Amino acid sequence: MIDKIRKGIKGNGYFDYSLFFIIIFMLCFGLVMLYSTSSYTAQIKYGNGARFLIRQLVFDVAGVGVMLFTCLLSPSFIKKFSNYIYLFTVLSIFLVYPLGVELNGARRWVGIGPMTFQPAELVKIGVIIIIAFLAEKMTRKIRTFKGSIGLMFCGWIPAGLVYICTENLSSALIIAGITFIMVFVASPNYKGYLAFIAFVAVVVIGVIAYCKTLDVNDAGTFRVQRVVTWLNGDTTITDENFQVVQGLYAIGSGGLFGKGLGKSVQKLGFVPEAENDMIYTIICEELGIIGGISVILLFLFMIWRFMIISTNASDLFSSMVVVGVMAHISIQVILNIAVVTASIPNTGVTLPFISYGGTSVLILLAEMGMVLGVSRRIKIE
Repeated sequence: MIDKIRKGIKGNGYFDYSLFFIIIFMLCFGLVMLYSTSSYTAQIKYGNGARFLIRQLVFDVAGVGVMLFTCLLSPSFIKKFSNYIYLFTVLSIFLVYPLGVELNGARRWVGIGPMTFQPAELVKIGVIIIIAFLAEKMTRKIRTFKGSIGLMFCGWIPAGLVYICTENLSSALIIAGITFIMVFVASPNYKGYLAFIAFVAVVVIGVIAYCKTLDVNDAGTFRVQRVVTWLNGDTTITDENFQVVQGLYAIGSGGLFGKGLGKSVQKLGFVPEAENDMIYTIICEELGIIGGISVILLFLFMIWRFMIISTNASDLFSSMVVVGVMAHISIQVILNIAVVTASIPNTGVTLPFISYGGTSVLILLAEMGMVLGVSRRIKIE
């Protein structure tokens, strides 16, 4: 085992420093914005304005260690344990029943002693690895309808389990989206995928049309209520859209250049959980639209580096792993910004590297380590 790890540590002399430095910069920027956003709430609730900052700093440092470790592991070494990683992450979902911890009315966390983690985050990395492994193993079979559907279910079944066991719809959608993009890249059967996208669009339009006829009080489940309140805009302020409306006030009040770092008003108890899903609104309020666009450009630069690494990867497994990580980051950023700008109904999605969250940043940095590990093995002509 030790010999295998030592063999996997050797690279080809290339390392994507651009991606590495953008990751470190995003983590540092996230800590600055997290302290600015959460200091007031932390002082009121816990008597320590730096509470969220310290906890996130610990996770960031641990995450960088995990990133460096996974960077040293060769893709071939990870590939050998793909089935075990996938099985472990899927089985972790069921831990919410004996060891589940309820936070903010949701039972999505597993508590082991003083530590808690979200199984849904583990599943994301497990799905990326298994689909990359099977895409390489199936070769031409993946181009068939049967092969594509079979590979889809490797990601969609865990996505369904995440929704059923934890009622975490946003994470389930992200996992399903990662699966779809990876299978599409591995098997570009454009007609089939376009037909599927058209089918999903018809279903979404039908749901929206149905919700349009409902009143908020008759909407039933809280998810339907969110869709109804989203369709009604800010004409009807309810508990379901209060957070988003306050976030829009923050974005609008920031103007072009913002009020200045630390000078947000909406973070003073007006935007609930501002340090989590809604941190982008505080960025826009304090740094303005210019700051908000700059954050988007940073993520676009990161995605561009993913594309470069994936294109030049030494094997299909490595390339598909990078595609999966790229899909994960892209989907999560798009959903987060779409939610806080009221472009889609409200759902809980964090902004990668910036929002508060331990499990999320650990898994993201583990994925970044795998991508950097792929870059280390690019053959330089």
